[in-house]
Amino acid sequence: MSSYTSVEVSGLAMRYGTKDVLHGVDFTIARGEVLVLLGPNGAGKTTTIEILEGFRMPSAGTVRVLGEDPARADEAWRARIGVVLQSWRDHGRWRVRELLDHLGGFYGPWATPDRPRPYPTDELIEMVGLTEHRRAKVATLSGGQRRRLDVAIGIVGRPELLFLDEPTAGFDPAARRDFHDLVHRLSDLQDTTILLTTHDLDEAEKLADRILILHHGRIVADGSAEALARQVAGTAEVRWCQRGQRHVHATDDPTGFVRSLFAQEAAGPDGPAGPITELEVRRPSLESTYLAMVSEQAGPTLEVVR
Repeated sequence: MSSYTSVEVSGLAMRYGTKDVLHGVDFTIARGEVLVLLGPNGAGKTTTIEILEGFRMPSAGTVRVLGEDPARADEAWRARIGVVLQSWRDHGRWRVRELLDHLGGFYGPWATPDRPRPYPTDELIEMVGLTEHRRAKVATLSGGQRRRLDVAIGIVGRPELLFLDEPTAGFDPAARRDFHDLVHRLSDLQDTTILLTTHDLDEAEKLADRILILHHGRIVADGSAEALARQVAGTAEVRWCQRGQRHVHATDDPTGFVRSLFAQEAAGPDGPAGPITELEVRRPSLESTYLAMVSEQAGPTLEVVR
């Protein structure tokens, strides 16, 4: 396993009784990469993540996470992993700072010179935006504040690999923006590898270095949001006005088409067709791409996009 690779999955399969949930899933995650896993309910996302976290044994295939088989890894390996579940069963009588300080104490023995553990408690509280609530009891926190605490618990040990399951559920727009900044800080400055699941496609587009789409237990797409949109929709729309008339043109090469428009405009004082105004290029959205890929008609015949 390469030192530049955090996760390697090959031929991963999972069967519950007579039902196959995963069918020969293959993918890798590079160190420091933010990978977003998308898919409809029942696609196999939760099962895949539980296998990577070591909570479930696969029926077949090979899995290496930070160089280890998660199902057989020891406590030293687990100290390198962070997990933020959709909900966390906490004790309401704990105060925020006391709880994080207590949990952080478990990570001290696994500190290394290049990755000290855990985060200092006050620094961690500031990172997740709970400074004003550091002495508050958990039971008194709002839903969004409790979700911030969930994130703090997941990263308290300064993980090398972080699993985030619907992390912004219950966040207001400001809290969501702060969380996005935190994800970029972790990946860009701390070199943390992040695997995130979300149903918020706008969030996926903002955060992902790469997107995997699972459908019927198979990966049907693998690539950046822009690459997937180009592959599925193929074309972009160029909109502009000339001499009071609005025009729309679909093209596979919007950059080249726009250049040709301006070349025409530069051909004379007013251009052959007049000056160009209100120029706009509209590319396919991740939402339209995703819906196309998971539709019942397209799903069984899609090829993996890279």
